[in-house]
Amino acid sequence: MGSLDVVQDIDDRATYDRAVQRFRERRIALPTFAELADPTLIPDAVRAGLATVGPDEAHPLNLFRVHWYNSADRKGTTGVPDHVVLPPELTGTPASVVVVLADRFPMIGAHKVLASYGCLAPRIVTGRFDPTRHRAVWPSTGNYCRGGVAISRLMGCRGVAVLPEGMSAERFEWLASWVEDPADVVRTPGTESNVKEIYDECNRLVGDDTNVILNQFAEIGNHLVHYHVTGRALNAVATAVGAYPGGPLALRAFVSATGSAGTIAAGEYLKERHGSQIVAVEALECPTMLYNGFGEHNIQGIGDKHIPLIHNVMETDVVTAVSDRATDRLNVLFNTDVGRRYLVERRGVEFDLVASLSSLGLSSICNVLAAIKLAKHRGLTESDAVITVATDGGAMYRSERDRVLASEFPGGFDELAAAEVFSEDLLGTTTDHLRELDTRERERIFNLGYFTWVEQQGVPVAEFVRRRSPSFWEQAHAAMPALDERILEFNRRAGVAPG
Repeated sequence: MGSLDVVQDIDDRATYDRAVQRFRERRIALPTFAELADPTLIPDAVRAGLATVGPDEAHPLNLFRVHWYNSADRKGTTGVPDHVVLPPELTGTPASVVVVLADRFPMIGAHKVLASYGCLAPRIVTGRFDPTRHRAVWPSTGNYCRGGVAISRLMGCRGVAVLPEGMSAERFEWLASWVEDPADVVRTPGTESNVKEIYDECNRLVGDDTNVILNQFAEIGNHLVHYHVTGRALNAVATAVGAYPGGPLALRAFVSATGSAGTIAAGEYLKERHGSQIVAVEALECPTMLYNGFGEHNIQGIGDKHIPLIHNVMETDVVTAVSDRATDRLNVLFNTDVGRRYLVERRGVEFDLVASLSSLGLSSICNVLAAIKLAKHRGLTESDAVITVATDGGAMYRSERDRVLASEFPGGFDELAAAEVFSEDLLGTTTDHLRELDTRERERIFNLGYFTWVEQQGVPVAEFVRRRSPSFWEQAHAAMPALDERILEFNRRAGVAPG
């Protein structure tokens, strides 16, 4: 069975039975992916239980909060996922730039907890992960490994975070409070740009057969959960703002930094329903897709220097790049009193909207800038919409703001500095470093993945190549109902099926 196949049958009955027993003992119920896509399907008994559980508690019921519909306090739910529509005063384009907010997710304040669930839950319910014996190893540049550690703990197993040592201090502070043992935080050399070093460490760890590597860059569950769950959530937002077929707005594109290429799968769900395009984003300092380039950057959370195995490159329509200088400086503008006051008093942006900008972390700001690029490049009008996601919030980057304040603004961040950042990095967003992809360009980017996955990581050529066909992805998407049936059966066997 190839690593990209969606396993629907029980692989190892003994492993499955031990997982059932563990979940029975600890009273852990698993939500279906259908319930995460539409939380109104979550049973009333679970909703009642959640009323007594905080969103940051290591409580199994918080598995049922791993969706896009949490309210701002992350305790209740909303009818439509929380989002903001950025006005022309901020974006410099008449098109609606719609940003869906992921800092409403439980435990980590980022949507990677959904990806982590999408990778571990299918392994549990098909007998491919033994929570009594295995350690779940989560390689990432920050949020995915935090999500993995949280999901592991809620599922009664041990999680191990593997991430570069140069990531934000806030990530390591969070991990220290959640892991079972300090040794379960493994620091690899480098920063955001050093993904291969993470893989090298995982190849070492896999020598111990109690370690199971859940590599988000290659786990089909990461793609599937975002196609089915994030895709439906974004579609609900699009409908709410009027961007639906025949509506007052036309949804023109979904914009997402590729990272592990999980989130960008939601663009396929939207494309099938709206005909919208998929725009992949990367750091200008490491323009791998755009220019076959390499380098270092600080847009934490988007990865680089390789093409993820789960990236459906042949469905990607546009590639563009954003500089980390812009994201670093806008992180200061959006999260300082001086910057916010400037936006309200000098630029006429509504106070509540400015307050919501704290929900944008570095990769979120990157997504917004890329959405503006796309809108300007296409000449979109007030009848058009571009949708993107704020993958995490500014709270994870306080230390990064302090660093930028010291290095970029040694004399202090005053109104003049705020005006400069606003004019240059936001309103002055340009349309350079953007490429429309035809078939030949898609093939070029697809082929870049060969050097990581076949030559370095040993993926068979046939498995690598079959991802080029639309039928591969269509068959994967169609498998989700069978996985939900497995989850329901697992809950019944464990005696924890919510009533």
